[in-house]
Amino acid sequence: MTASDKTLDYCYAHTSPVDASLGAVERATHLRTLSPQMLSGPYQGMLIRFISQMIRPLRALEVGTFTGYTAICIAQGMPEGGMLDTIEVNDELGWLIRSHLQGAGVEEKVRLHLGDAAQIIPTLEAGFDLVFLDAGKLDYAQHYELALAKTRQGGFILADNVLWDGKVAGGDEKDETARVLRDFNDFVQHDPRVENILLPIRDGIMVMRKL
Repeated sequence: MTASDKTLDYCYAHTSPVDASLGAVERATHLRTLSPQMLSGPYQGMLIRFISQMIRPLRALEVGTFTGYTAICIAQGMPEGGMLDTIEVNDELGWLIRSHLQGAGVEEKVRLHLGDAAQIIPTLEAGFDLVFLDAGKLDYAQHYELALAKTRQGGFILADNVLWDGKVAGGDEKDETARVLRDFNDFVQHDPRVENILLPIRDGIMVMRKL
């Protein structure tokens, strides 16, 4: 085990546990899906919940619901009357997502959309306080532009997996996703419409604030 592994384990051990409903989502995701590694997990989930609690968004958007883990974390940080619009392209996950939202008691704060985010985002009312991008990485540039247009000035956009298992910073040119994410990170870094910080948490989270 390297020093960095020991440091991470220490951080995990000194982070509050997520609630039981998220543990149930994690177990069900491993049992019922082919790609459980797509789940955010408790450490990142706690960070997302804290960010939501700090921002207290009345309106939030998530692109890429998967089985609902991060949607629950965002909703748990929203005030009463807040609403999260979450979009999942795989309609076969709809029943599982709804079940998880109900199990966590946040179904009244979440509006699930099943379909193509590129078609759905333009139909949503503008004014999002918080956006979380976690769908197809090859579509990040498009989803970013669509979401930015719907985000209020001073609102925050988070993009997950932007380090792609170290391949982005490592200069991997064979992996298409790594190349696309590297271009996305470079674009955000020079985008005058936002200020940003890239966090090396899990697989990398780009945090952006709309100016």
